[in-house]
Amino acid sequence: MSYQSGCRGQVKLGDLPADLEGRLAALPGEWLEYDPRTGAIEISHIQPSTGPILPTVTVELVRILSEIPYELQASIEGGDFFVHTEEPSTQLVRIRVDLGGAVNIQWAHPEYAGADTEPWSDTTEIATPEWEHRLNGRVNLESEDAVTTAAALQDLADTYEGLFAEGDFRAVPAGETVTVTMREVNLDARRLVNRLIELARPGSLSGAFEVGSFADFVPENLVRVLFEEGKASVQHPLLWS
Repeated sequence: MSYQSGCRGQVKLGDLPADLEGRLAALPGEWLEYDPRTGAIEISHIQPSTGPILPTVTVELVRILSEIPYELQASIEGGDFFVHTEEPSTQLVRIRVDLGGAVNIQWAHPEYAGADTEPWSDTTEIATPEWEHRLNGRVNLESEDAVTTAAALQDLADTYEGLFAEGDFRAVPAGETVTVTMREVNLDARRLVNRLIELARPGSLSGAFEVGSFADFVPENLVRVLFEEGKASVQHPLLWS
């Protein structure tokens, strides 16, 4: 799921007295508001702010929580807001309100170790549009005619008409093995995976490459394609420790 529009999420405050709900609903805010109908802090319909999103959302969240008296804090159910920072770099930040009202802020750090692995298929989700794909990694495969296979893969990369004509894609034959290395390559990942599977000797594919984006760094959209014992699979990284 992408949060590129700025902020997504909800924090439930539990059962509160009607007079307190009225005070919370009346608090001014550019990004956040309390909705008595849901009993939660939600994204305001007004939105666009003149200030940076992360500090604004954080201040407004704490402002609302600070109105809840000590004896009612235990009823706070909690929830998450996910915020994208702006320039100079785009990052994803999770603002988590725990049961009882404790607030934690964490920056996303994508990590594949421990992430679930799913078999590759025609319905595999890659959130980044194919014309923005940014590939990095290395894959090995075997072929009875490695020279022809390498040439076909190289032609696939060299003739792809993406939006970012840059990067280094090399398909190098050696005996019956072809080694494909990718560094900042703009190429449709799905098209590449299908071609690798088509050209490789069954059971010979190995290696991995990551699919990012040239347009924006959106960590929740990252995908890694794995090849193990000739089978293709994908991983979506864990974002939080």
